[in-house]
Amino acid sequence: MTPFTAEPEPLAMRRCIGRFLTGVAVVTADDGQEQAGMTINSLTSISLDPPIVMISLNFDTRTGDAIETSDRYALSILSSKQEAVARQFASRGGERFADGSFDTTPSGLPVIRDALSQLDCRVVEKHTIGDHRVFFGQVEHCRDRDGSGLSFNAGRFGAFKDFGHEPVRGTREDMR
Repeated sequence: MTPFTAEPEPLAMRRCIGRFLTGVAVVTADDGQEQAGMTINSLTSISLDPPIVMISLNFDTRTGDAIETSDRYALSILSSKQEAVARQFASRGGERFADGSFDTTPSGLPVIRDALSQLDCRVVEKHTIGDHRVFFGQVEHCRDRDGSGLSFNAGRFGAFKDFGHEPVRGTREDMR
């Protein structure tokens, strides 16, 4: 294990936080002239009533600029079978919307077809924090399907392994 450092450099911070297993999502937006989208793992459910989710994006991204302009974004939480989609939306440049494997939210934003969850959000707050722009979106529409989520850990994609325990109380499975 590396020694503790004061005021870690960005690479050290990336390595440390990269050890936190996360899910993988694609955020999409439309500024009225073009669609934009990118792969993220900085997604957090903030509130259930009202339903609020938070995303965090680097400055100077087309997707962040489109969200700034439109005050809307959509989220697609990817399944473990959608690593290629995650990579497609993680690369810089390139045509991300060419293959047509998208659904459309009620507000008209593209979401990834066959994603585990699709959420349609209206920005209710935004903040600048460090080198990121943070958007809080109220979920106006959502839907989901069963399946296993795509995971990200230490720069690698993977799949969640269920230990076979009973679901944690308060989860969707517990509410059935």
